[in-house]
Amino acid sequence: MEKIIHWWKVQDAFSGEKRYVTLVKSLLLALLPFVCCLVYCGAAGRSIGEVYLPSSEWNDELFYYKQVEGIVSCGYPLGYFGFDESHALKLSFAAWSPALVFPWILWGLVFGWNLMSPVICNIVLMSLCCFGFVWLVRPSRKQLGILVFLFCLYTPFVRYMLSGMPEVICFSMLILFYALALNYLRRERAGKLAVLFALSGVMTLMRPYLVLFMLLPAYLLVRRERRRGRVCVGFIVSAAAVTAALGLYACIKHYFGAEYFAPLFFTDWAEAFFREGFLEGIRFTLGKLYYMGSDFLAHTREGLRTGLASGAFFAGYLVCLGVLAGQSLGDWRRRRRLRGESHMLVIEAHLAFSFIAMLFALLLMYKLTEGSKHLLTFMAAAVFVISLAETKFYKKAALIGLTFAYLYTFKAVDPYDYQVPFLSRERQAAVEAWGEAFGRTMTLTRSNAPGYENVVIWVFSDTVDGAGVNTSWQLLYALPEGFGISCCMKEYVTENFGELKSRYLAAPAGGEIDEMCREAGHTLLHADGEMALYRLEETGLQARGGYR
Repeated sequence: MEKIIHWWKVQDAFSGEKRYVTLVKSLLLALLPFVCCLVYCGAAGRSIGEVYLPSSEWNDELFYYKQVEGIVSCGYPLGYFGFDESHALKLSFAAWSPALVFPWILWGLVFGWNLMSPVICNIVLMSLCCFGFVWLVRPSRKQLGILVFLFCLYTPFVRYMLSGMPEVICFSMLILFYALALNYLRRERAGKLAVLFALSGVMTLMRPYLVLFMLLPAYLLVRRERRRGRVCVGFIVSAAAVTAALGLYACIKHYFGAEYFAPLFFTDWAEAFFREGFLEGIRFTLGKLYYMGSDFLAHTREGLRTGLASGAFFAGYLVCLGVLAGQSLGDWRRRRRLRGESHMLVIEAHLAFSFIAMLFALLLMYKLTEGSKHLLTFMAAAVFVISLAETKFYKKAALIGLTFAYLYTFKAVDPYDYQVPFLSRERQAAVEAWGEAFGRTMTLTRSNAPGYENVVIWVFSDTVDGAGVNTSWQLLYALPEGFGISCCMKEYVTENFGELKSRYLAAPAGGEIDEMCREAGHTLLHADGEMALYRLEETGLQARGGYR
């Protein structure tokens, strides 16, 4: 017991604090995500327990939720997840890497899986991230105060914690990555470097652009081996690690990813070099950067003027980039003058480089509106890194804080992008009614799974009384565990109506697809004023080869 008490009273060599003081600070910051969520919900007159995913307008959440549910309940979904009836070569996942939601899978296996599970897991992950950050970094009280200030104003933290989106998984892993990197720089150990490679490798499997963060442990390894006269070893090991991560991601994407409606990212600029030569490739790339850059700036201006979400994300991203670049330059000049090593310079410079690289990737490879949310992870890391700035951090924090407050509180008026999905009694009643109907009329087939016999076509939209109507897809949260969902456009369904492979179809009630199903003699299983569910009788491809 005396040894334990003594260990807690040992003074940290870097911060000068005793360990029990660091523990108290870590625990206090770990409470911050929960407190922010509590305050955010309280301001709306609600509680955290009233968050209700079927009230959300973000349909990606449905896919993430039901896939994790299928993994937890059956080992993997027994029906295909896809788009226009696409499916993965192996098993039954949608277009995104299943590695992206592995913390939710672990959570579901341990604690069970229900509509509140991703929300609770997100909050716990963010709390663990905050605890780990303080324990690894040992920020001063002033730095901790700045961090709390910026964390509270960066409301995407709360919005994504109170959602069924996996952004918080990326946030927390990247923040811990930088915390461990700074801890390594203060006291180098080979084990820490191995963990940095592992963390950044897992992040790469989650989203490929996060390979940018593998460059930091690669640099640290090369620097470490150079001191030992083995710089080639550092390069070889680093290159092998990066190649292995990218190769494994490519395999996951190839075998476990379903084809999306359109390409998830574009490589036309790279193809131009091989197709038209080096000079034409340069011209094409510069032209694309110019036109996409013009659109980027137009979105940014609109975000500043009206609060357009993509533009607001772009504006916040540019301000964070400017602060990081300025701080890095200042630390570099100071380092040259004092002829000393700045640990923060390595962290700030790498994050600034990653910001710039991601900006070019966004302009060249992504759709601006859809790609804008990927910038949130970089800004989340910037909140924690900027709070540790060694000089004039009050001014930098004030600039970042005012930017966040203006963009993500004052201008955050669009309910689609910023409104937390709270419980609606009408929606809850509808979901429960459909849950009973699904359980009564649908049977999960376990033989020869995964297969189309366990798939529900979600017709994205249809025409009802001359007006376009989206399917009330939120009702599909009530599908029995293990079923897959194929989001199909109306045009695909009408053009391939006699050749549809899936066993079930859900479409807006009273729409053209509803009428086509009735005329074709398909069995109406359940309908209300929002949605109609049909069992497609064996015709066309089904009759010839079953549902596989």
